[in-house]
Amino acid sequence: MKSVLLFISFFYTASSLMSQQIHVGLFGGAAAYSGELTSSIFPKKVTNGAIGFTLNYEASDKLMIRSGITYSIVGGADRYSKKSDLVLRNLSFETKILEFSVVGEYNLLNLYESRYSPYVFAGLSVFKFNPYTYDNTGPQIFLKPLSTEGQGLSGYPDRKPYNLTQLAIPFGGGIKFAINDDLRIGVEFALRYLFTDYLDDVSTNYIDPVDLLAAKGQLAVNISYRSDELIGGSPTYPAKGYQRGSPKVNDYFYFAGLHLTYRLGTGGGNSGNGRKHQTGCPVNVY
Repeated sequence: MKSVLLFISFFYTASSLMSQQIHVGLFGGAAAYSGELTSSIFPKKVTNGAIGFTLNYEASDKLMIRSGITYSIVGGADRYSKKSDLVLRNLSFETKILEFSVVGEYNLLNLYESRYSPYVFAGLSVFKFNPYTYDNTGPQIFLKPLSTEGQGLSGYPDRKPYNLTQLAIPFGGGIKFAINDDLRIGVEFALRYLFTDYLDDVSTNYIDPVDLLAAKGQLAVNISYRSDELIGGSPTYPAKGYQRGSPKVNDYFYFAGLHLTYRLGTGGGNSGNGRKHQTGCPVNVY
């Protein structure tokens, strides 16, 4: 009986100590993308919101292992460009993004001893996306099945279909404030380096519209070239090989917002493990 009680006591103590290293978090902020269909940071007309939940393991007073799920919508449209030739191109897109990430987050100062600290983070993520647009009548049209630049067509072996699930490298930083030993809030900016240039379904050159019509139908031709929808736009589909996008730089998306975290397994703000309060006074342990 004593052995059972000893085991229960040990398990409870270990679980309590471990829980004090777990921080749950909530992220909220703005999301945008950079690629062929935007030309500024957080463009006013196409910046959307982002929300996320995180689970953070405190490996040390300065190092946090942070996992998270983030949902956002990003988009871009030529009609908001300041360049007349891009306005006439008249392409647009949006996509919902669901991302799971794991990053290492390092605080330059110990937040059990300081009220605030700059921090940086980097890691790896996987995300799902599916770009879509709208035609003049309003229905949502998903772009990948249309092969707008010949992706997957037999006559264009260099144009491979892009995957809707991709890896990314998240990195960024910010400033974190310790409200108390358990509650913290960070103001941060985060980028996602991507391995695809097709987040917006625009990357290279126009293909022969005859090939696109035969393989994918009239809708694909209409959506791949949209200058003819504008007053002053050319009604003639561009010649094969005419520039549509720029494959030299991949797309990326990014966030800016607040990350609020709360440390589990404590009572009333005492660290419970010999750490100091932000005042620098040691915590009494009973």
